[in-house]
Amino acid sequence: MTQTKSQAWLIDFVLLAAIWGASFMFMRTASHEMGPLASAGLRVAIAALFLLPLVWFKGLGGALRKHWKITFSVGVLNSAIPFVCFTYALLSITTGLSAILNATVPLFGALIAWLWLKDRPNGSRILGLAVGFIGVTMLAWDKASFQPDANGLSTGWAVLACLLACFCYGTAASVAKRYMGGLPSLVSATGSQIGASIALIPLTVLYWPAQAPSLQAWGAVLVLGVVCTGLAYILYFRLIARAGPARALAVTFAIPAFAVFYGVLLLGESINAWMVVCALVIIAGTTLSTGLLKLGRSRSN
Repeated sequence: MTQTKSQAWLIDFVLLAAIWGASFMFMRTASHEMGPLASAGLRVAIAALFLLPLVWFKGLGGALRKHWKITFSVGVLNSAIPFVCFTYALLSITTGLSAILNATVPLFGALIAWLWLKDRPNGSRILGLAVGFIGVTMLAWDKASFQPDANGLSTGWAVLACLLACFCYGTAASVAKRYMGGLPSLVSATGSQIGASIALIPLTVLYWPAQAPSLQAWGAVLVLGVVCTGLAYILYFRLIARAGPARALAVTFAIPAFAVFYGVLLLGESINAWMVVCALVIIAGTTLSTGLLKLGRSRSN
């Protein structure tokens, strides 16, 4: 039974990394035609419409009504703000770079858990926080420029938008750990997407693109809503329940590999040696900061 449970969370882990790795490619496609706000708003609205019938079918409507305040609030932190940030960032940086920056989520999660939940880190985890943020600085220093391009965009603001998204993800993980323990993953996922929809739909209407989006853009946002959000958040909250928030956040380590693979194969993007080095530094820091890797010998009791 223990082995079966272990295999179950590992399958969720790999599948979630593959799905979220692909999300950067679809966000890039949708945002270039629809813009950040409209594409993010449609994404969460589609996800909410996909998930809501499942909640009623499973008889979980009462749980959703009871816990709507916290699940809706988490949706703003865990979906609305990050999705807008990433779709904005992908207007000027590659999917690979944005996915590597996304790997800082556990760093922010560990830092927020320390400051808010008083989850005091040991020496290895403090070192990990320092190493991870050094990796981010290395990557941002090489890639970030605040000089606007012909479209008025800059890679510097794009990098900051990605980091703001990661901060929101890390905060949402601590909120979920403190206030949403024991909630069915379907309730958490559905409530979060409804909350994100309420926050973004007015902005979606206000900033709807003047030119009608192509079928390719509509297809991208549909996949984002159903697969990369609806199904993915069921997997994510189930992973938190099965393996804990640290392992759930650690899925961000694997996302860049999938995102870079999709970007190189399907979008013609490239990745250089410096990006790989920075990614390895960030991942080393995050594994230390989350306690997945520990330095020194553990004392036997």
